[in-house]
Amino acid sequence: MRVLLIEDDVQIGTSLLRALKDADYAVDWVRDGVAGSEAMSAASYTVVLLDLGLPSMTGIELLRRARAAGNAVPVLILTARDDLETRVQGLDVGADDYVLKPFDTPELLARIRAVLRRKAGYAVSRLGDEFISLNLDERTLTCGGTAGALSAREFALMLALMERPGTIFSRDQLEDRLYGWGKEIESNAIDVLIHSVRKKFGPGVIRNVRGLGWTVMLGAAAREEPK
Repeated sequence: MRVLLIEDDVQIGTSLLRALKDADYAVDWVRDGVAGSEAMSAASYTVVLLDLGLPSMTGIELLRRARAAGNAVPVLILTARDDLETRVQGLDVGADDYVLKPFDTPELLARIRAVLRRKAGYAVSRLGDEFISLNLDERTLTCGGTAGALSAREFALMLALMERPGTIFSRDQLEDRLYGWGKEIESNAIDVLIHSVRKKFGPGVIRNVRGLGWTVMLGAAAREEPK
């Protein structure tokens, strides 16, 4: 999963960068509001972690502009400001959660998972249905009675597809969701990931739409044999 970290404090940012990478997230880190706004406009992120006291543009103003532009990416505010007015303002302009510094990494990761499942419309940390489901906590996939663990990249791929079932994703869109800045991406990286998931769970787990890309189906369509 690709995360945008907008944090100007070098010590906090370095610590968060390490913790998120240890949890198998691809992380892009910027240190001022203008750079954060540009990054949110230029790339697709699973979630944004946003400090409020930023140079060049405050976190509140950045979030307000992003929401006004129609950017619906989940945003978690990370700040030491614990006054009621600031918390209310942050939530009202479009934050999905508010985490006070200092915080423990396991809590932050749990809050990220909670935001992702709410975005997908689920009450528990599981996306999908009775035929195909992705467990966000354990990073496992179940498809047609076959269950198994996913690698970090396989999990990121399935999360991108299962957040919007039935949506066809192109190669460029999937690469944008899975890889951070500066990552050298092999031309067949997505094909290798898809092949790996299909090998574990069957050819129908990810459907190819010729000339367009790939999708995951739910409901009765998920049970149909791929053509």
